[in-house]
Order: sequence, then C-alpha cells, then structure tokens
Amino acid sequence: MSITPERKQELIEEYATKPGDTGSADVQVAVLTERIQNLTEHMQTHKKDFHSRRGLLMMVGQRRRLLDYVKRKDVKRYESLIKRLELRR
Repeated sequence: MSITPERKQELIEEYATKPGDTGSADVQVAVLTERIQNLTEHMQTHKKDFHSRRGLLMMVGQRRRLLDYVKRKDVKRYESLIKRLELRR
C-alpha cells in the first residue's frame, strides 16, 4: 500500500528538475501520484476503510494544490508534468 524507498528514489531521479533535487513541486506531485494510485487499489478491495479514504482525499487535495502552484508559475511545465503523469485523459 505504501511506496517503497526504491520506487520513491526512481521517481525522484525521473522528475527532478536539477541534480540533487528532492523537494520540487514536480517531484512531490510524482510521489503523491504514486501513493494515490496505490491507495486507490487498496480502496477497491477495502470499500469500508474510511480512515484510508480520508487520507486518500487529503493526498488528492495536496496534489491539486501543488499542481495549481506549478500552473501559476509555469504553464508549460504544468502541461508537461500532467502529460508525463497521465493525469488527464
């Protein structure tokens, strides 16, 4: 259900804007997206797990706020991030 340290490191390396970058909005959105996907799978089998549902909703809200920030700062970066993470259909 949670993200492994190896997978998190892969995401950081893939979405980092410069070497040594671990906290940019792009990296945070990528890590949150991975956690949201894992928790969504969990919620499909455990429909009455309302504590996890609340955590999922909080993560979705956090990701939305980060994406809004990126969009405000640089629209091209926002669009490329959305495309790379496949958040829009």
